[in-house]
Amino acid sequence: MQPSHSARLNQQGNAHFSRGFYTEAYECYAQALDVDRKSSDPRALVATLGNLGNICAVSGKRPQAQRYYQEVLELQKILGDDRGISATLTNLGNVHVDAGEWERGRAYYLEALDMMERLEDDAAKAVLLSDLGLVAKETRRFEQAVDYYSQSITLMKRVGNQGGQADVYKMMARMYAAWERYEDAVACAQTSLAIAERLRDELRVGGACYALAECHEAQDRDEEAVRFLHRVVRVDRKYGLPKLDENTRRLTVLRQRLVKKRAQSMEAIS
Repeated sequence: MQPSHSARLNQQGNAHFSRGFYTEAYECYAQALDVDRKSSDPRALVATLGNLGNICAVSGKRPQAQRYYQEVLELQKILGDDRGISATLTNLGNVHVDAGEWERGRAYYLEALDMMERLEDDAAKAVLLSDLGLVAKETRRFEQAVDYYSQSITLMKRVGNQGGQADVYKMMARMYAAWERYEDAVACAQTSLAIAERLRDELRVGGACYALAECHEAQDRDEEAVRFLHRVVRVDRKYGLPKLDENTRRLTVLRQRLVKKRAQSMEAIS
């Protein structure tokens, strides 16, 4: 069976989206929406509106994203799509969290969590618990954050999501660093790094190394900070990541500081 015109436009939009061509993706989705508005297929409309919400969310167009997601939610309620509803509630939570509206985001997350528990959707629940951990961390409810992250890791292990485990351990490292519990932060970041290395996932390796560099720098361990930030810069350069220049400058400053410390140490000895 040949895909519909709307489906083809969404496929084209998804291809642009995956390459980071957001304007082109939006144009494809907008054309698909025109087609879907004239049709009588609510499921096609849900898919297109969801894609439009996603592209607006990553483009920083939060009010538009929220409007698209709200329309998706109403259609999913009519269709009785509980799994879809839980995903859309999570997306709405993400929109508010990205805007720093922690409590509104948390409210959507908790509503989604209730549905996921009824659906016994452990894979989605594992990710959502890590989102709730982030909200708790940002609002400095550190004990609550530890609980959410721990639950998330347990479920990640149950469903076999090793990449997700690496991500959550990195998030825990940042939480402990914000709590100024640096040894715990280093332990979590090292666990994240070990998982990422076992998966041969260089992007996750870079993320774990960045967390380790931050922890060591905060503890005035410049030599270790330089070692890990050097690995971050290598990953940035290989994949053309946006923070290459910023991290390269930071590495240069750290190296200069380390050289100065060594010189001062030699002077003190002599």
